[in-house]
Amino acid sequence: MAESNKQYFVGTVKAIFFENPENLFKIFTIKIKKTNTDWDAGDIVVTGSFGEISEEEEYRFEGHMVDHPKYGKQFQATSYKRSLPSGRKELISFFSSDEFPGIGKKKAEKIVDKLGNNAIDKILQDPHALDFLKLGEEKTNTIVEQISKNHQTEQVLYQLNNYSFGSTLSARIYQKYGVQTLEKLNDDPYQLVLDVKGVGFKRADELAKKLGITGDDPRRIKGALIQMVSLMINETGDTFVLQTELIKRVSGVLNTNSTPDLNKKLLDGLKKLVNDGVLLVEDGHVYDKGLSDSEWSIAQSLKMITDTFKGVSWTKHQFKKELKHVEKSFSVQYDKSQERAIEQSLTHSVFLLTGGPGTGKTTIINAIVSAYAKLNDATLDPASEDYAIALAAPTGRAAKHMGESTGLPAMTIHRLLGLTGTEDDEFAEPTLDCKLLIIDEMSMVDTKLFRTLIDAVQPGTQVVLVGDKDQLPSVGAGQVFSDLINSQVFPTTILKEIHRQDEDSTIIQLAHDINEGVIVDGIFQNRADRSFINCNSRNVPEVLSQIISKSSERGFDIADVQVLAPMYRGQAGIDNLNVVIQNVVNPMAPKRKEVSVGNTKYRINDKVVYLVNTPEDNVFNGEIGKIVGIILAKENTDHVDRLVIDFDGNEVTLDRKDWLNISLAYCTSIHKAQGSEFEMVILPLVNEESRMLRRNLLYTAVTRSKRLLIMVGDRQAFERSIRDQSNERQTTLKERIFASFKVKPQETVSENKDEVTEPKDYHLTLDMVMNNSIDPMIGMDNVTPYNFLEKNNA
Repeated sequence: MAESNKQYFVGTVKAIFFENPENLFKIFTIKIKKTNTDWDAGDIVVTGSFGEISEEEEYRFEGHMVDHPKYGKQFQATSYKRSLPSGRKELISFFSSDEFPGIGKKKAEKIVDKLGNNAIDKILQDPHALDFLKLGEEKTNTIVEQISKNHQTEQVLYQLNNYSFGSTLSARIYQKYGVQTLEKLNDDPYQLVLDVKGVGFKRADELAKKLGITGDDPRRIKGALIQMVSLMINETGDTFVLQTELIKRVSGVLNTNSTPDLNKKLLDGLKKLVNDGVLLVEDGHVYDKGLSDSEWSIAQSLKMITDTFKGVSWTKHQFKKELKHVEKSFSVQYDKSQERAIEQSLTHSVFLLTGGPGTGKTTIINAIVSAYAKLNDATLDPASEDYAIALAAPTGRAAKHMGESTGLPAMTIHRLLGLTGTEDDEFAEPTLDCKLLIIDEMSMVDTKLFRTLIDAVQPGTQVVLVGDKDQLPSVGAGQVFSDLINSQVFPTTILKEIHRQDEDSTIIQLAHDINEGVIVDGIFQNRADRSFINCNSRNVPEVLSQIISKSSERGFDIADVQVLAPMYRGQAGIDNLNVVIQNVVNPMAPKRKEVSVGNTKYRINDKVVYLVNTPEDNVFNGEIGKIVGIILAKENTDHVDRLVIDFDGNEVTLDRKDWLNISLAYCTSIHKAQGSEFEMVILPLVNEESRMLRRNLLYTAVTRSKRLLIMVGDRQAFERSIRDQSNERQTTLKERIFASFKVKPQETVSENKDEVTEPKDYHLTLDMVMNNSIDPMIGMDNVTPYNFLEKNNA
């Protein structure tokens, strides 16, 4: 191998300290044989993503020196290559190693005597070069394959690094294609866009140029189409894109001076992707095939559930009698719409329940569970083999709330289905063994997740879907809950009567007013449980600092205070506000432990949010925890930094490689807060966030507050949010349902026309908008968490 201008080390691997099979990341030490650096020690720690690395083997590593704040000097390898043994002694040692079972020292000597010092190259060129040993076909093939595998893995990763993919992406690409990687990339580098997470059109395009692929090459057009469909779906949440808009945007991305037949080439590329089963085109709509299949599968599964339901064995009289017992047990009195909701849920295969805050959704879930058990002679003992009720929600916090309100086990949908939150979920086909399935916070469930969930439901199961249709739709594509309700195919109750509202509480009524599009000065008037502070984006950080400081002085734990913001960037964005609040409530101090990932610093007692699903640790996307321990690499034998995080009593230890799965959570997005409630919510909205400001965003944020709400920012921004309704997402789930149930929209069932009570007309009076000099806790004088505890315990 020719000498490179890059820094390099040649040496023998002494000990591998750490390896992650998922991303091939490894940490090990080598005994140095040669280097072009000024490193004068006999060994060094090497880190990076590698294929097969064996102890006691010699390699050449290229990369650069790094100065780790805890571990000191290390060598970060970006490429590597095994130093093939060349001398007689080295070759005999190589062939007699554990990598080649069945070849001892004597056979190794015979190989070297017969094939000479170029033995490895000769075996790679001619698999029959070892036939003279008469080891048998199977054993000979195993040896050749091992030599070939080692050689090819190193060559592939080395070349990927030369293509500037970096060690992490290189490892991910190799995991996808294996030893065929280079062949695949040469054949069609744009296939990476479809196959490998983290590789977009731009990255594939850079590789394609190196490989000599022209601007209007069909492979390039295909890659651009795939990328743009994905991008447009992520931007809008729709389940399809318009073909005309797709062609227009892809033409801009290709940025080619091609002939006027570019449109034809784009259409030809689209047809090819349809034939390959990647995309689907229907009525001018272009679908990701997986999303289209999901919509059809949802409709067909719901039809199966409906068709296989055998009805109930109890009478209406028995239901009325049991409902009285339930009301007595929970000390409630159900109104007509609530009573109808409970009855419909128990008498139909699929039932939908929606309503805003305080309308009684939780108490209805309690009644459904209790009445179902009694009327069907079912046990409510989760330990019993006959227990047949499954309760779930999209987030850990929502599931926890559901479990606390019912006294029964509730879990995330992912955990219920045994999903991991990884790409493997795409091929998962779980089944649910229950007779009653209740899903809460349904507005958060996207198309693909609901497909997996509803496909898992077995014939005869009753399904109850509960949520608030006016909240933000799911992060993923689709608006499943709204589409199911709007299809009018399934019995639905829409709750509007507000039941949970204390005399001193105005937040629930405020939320309903926002949802109705009411804009009056009273929205900005200070009340005992809410206030408004008028300021611009530059002043938001300072105002929040004051609010957080004062709330802390009055006994509010930061765990009970949540700042919610629409965007990550800017002075009033999530990233900046997290740092501001962290330095107020958990500042750095001398001799205090602190670790960093990029620009983010973590300290003990920091509030963090988990960003993925890890069922094996019982922690899921959106759960908020507190850092309770920092274990530095120098303090453990594995030489790895670790964080210990407490998620509501569940302590999870994360190695440094997993720290990308968390972020500071003093301020989070409104989307991430769905399914959660907080004692105090602080909501900054400014005009710079105009493209995000919509009614359902503000409504969702306000409904996260249990006790106190502080609105901060531009009054115009809040008014704009109330005024601007979000457009419905473009989906075809309703049409799939109509087709599967063989109904036309006007023929849908009339059972949905439930009796609902309109909310009373309640508007706040005019008040002056506060200026920046006013105490941010105005209207909350002498208020502490204990006021609410005393009231609840009274």
